[in-house]
Amino acid sequence: MKNEIQFEIFGDYALFTDPLTKIGGEKLSYSVPTYQAIKGIVESVYWKPTIMFIIDELRVMKPIQMESKGIRPIEYGGGNTLANYTYLRDVHYQVKAHFEFNMNRPDMAFDRNEGKHFSILQRALKAGGRRDIFLGTRECQGYVEPCEYGSGKGYYDEIHADYTLGTMVHGFNYPDETGKNQLEVRLWRPEMKRGYIQFPRPENCKIIRPIKEMEAKFFNEENIESVESLSRSLGGE
Repeated sequence: MKNEIQFEIFGDYALFTDPLTKIGGEKLSYSVPTYQAIKGIVESVYWKPTIMFIIDELRVMKPIQMESKGIRPIEYGGGNTLANYTYLRDVHYQVKAHFEFNMNRPDMAFDRNEGKHFSILQRALKAGGRRDIFLGTRECQGYVEPCEYGSGKGYYDEIHADYTLGTMVHGFNYPDETGKNQLEVRLWRPEMKRGYIQFPRPENCKIIRPIKEMEAKFFNEENIESVESLSRSLGGE
């Protein structure tokens, strides 16, 4: 497919925070990255409002390992609090994803050129991304590079048991992606089979909870001209 990318993500630590553990200042990572976390990583590689990234599948390459650390959070009002953060250690994933045009952004219709975005995305991926890669949180530096999805030996390849990972956050529905003036959170119950996790598309998630009202921001003519100029300077067509 001309809009599909395959790449790997790795790093020493990751913290894909379960929001239920934030109460009281503690943080506990989910066992695997959320759909939204991977989407954020892809958007750090390359992002334009013209396109939306759909995360298709994740492959866990290394064993899921946790490590707890005592962290002193920044307290601008003073204090000497010690919080317990539980990280994932020595993480390595393969990802398969693709992009689609965002039809809820008619202001970006001029930029719907699949070949251009695919070429820029591939170059950005080979360069390790246009922005810094973080694995869930800023203190967890990550790295990306192209790969052939499914290649290499994974830790869970020969383990036939299915892992039920409980209820997790899938991601967020933003107004510019759904056409609704509402910010929503999606939940789901993933299963991992031999290290592979298949993600449902956002619109196929059954558990959705509203958060707050929110309106999408659109480009005016001046901003559109700036986007076109930037696209040409980055090698776009």
